[in-house]
Amino acid sequence: VQLQASGGGLAQSGGSLRLSCAVSGSGLNYGMGWFRQAPGKEREFVVSISSRGSKRYADSVKGRFTISRDNAKNTMYLQMNSLKSEDTAVYYCAAARGDGIYTRIGSYDYWGQGTLVTVSS
Repeated sequence: VQLQASGGGLAQSGGSLRLSCAVSGSGLNYGMGWFRQAPGKEREFVVSISSRGSKRYADSVKGRFTISRDNAKNTMYLQMNSLKSEDTAVYYCAAARGDGIYTRIGSYDYWGQGTLVTVSS
């Protein structure tokens, strides 16, 4: 299973970006998630989604970010609105062998390469 994250870039504070995570090598019947790592900080949970669409968001992004997935296209998305400077980070998509909602890094078996999101204030 391989994951390819894309869609990162530069956005202004208050702006929007949409990240994508394409999955190859298998069907999209996994629990999936987004994590992020800011410079000098540990990787942190952002949001998770099960194959049936159940979701859990970190409090820091709740109401601003929206996760979705298109199982037919083997792709997961992260719509990020009302961006803040503290959202600046490398964003990683991940997939777990189990189908559920997972918030811990150790619950995920496959990781994408990361895509950089920079929010200017």
